[in-house]
Amino acid sequence: MTNSPEMIPDSNPASRATEGQDSFESLVEPKSENRLVLEGGVWHQISPKYVTVQLISHGSILAIVVVATLVLALVLHLQWAWIVGGVLAVIQIWTLAILPRQARAIGYRLREDDLVFRRGILWQRFVAVPYGRMQLIDITHGPLDRGFGIAQLKFVTAAAATGVVIPGLAQSTAETLRDHLIEVAESRRTGL
Repeated sequence: MTNSPEMIPDSNPASRATEGQDSFESLVEPKSENRLVLEGGVWHQISPKYVTVQLISHGSILAIVVVATLVLALVLHLQWAWIVGGVLAVIQIWTLAILPRQARAIGYRLREDDLVFRRGILWQRFVAVPYGRMQLIDITHGPLDRGFGIAQLKFVTAAAATGVVIPGLAQSTAETLRDHLIEVAESRRTGL
């Protein structure tokens, strides 16, 4: 199993027109493994380990809700705890059920002038972050993330509304993407 991100081809006919040209260029110019290439028609997916980490996190919350409900209802004889605990348990079970689908909806795409990020099932969000506007690119990971070898990549721009967090990237992918974006952002800001 490799640490490279999973890729899904774009169904856009305009991007398919350049596929033959891209494959020819890849034959002519060898590409380094540590360098990301601008691939106009490819969506990069997050690591499947992200789902596992989220299942553990939300499963733990569900266990705490069940234990708290049982203690409040059976030991302290507070009957309202069944209603509150039941509602919270249903919300957590629903969250656990849709987690895999939510993870498949998260992706990013490197284009010539910007990075496009998508997420969401019902409420979809597509954000294009121009390389020249990136001010901070940060990698974060919690204890579970470190244990599973994944990280979050955060982009901060001047506009607070365009801050983007890409969760569930393999650690090596996050570092490579960060280095690539810093390099491209610096060259765009200096006008090279």
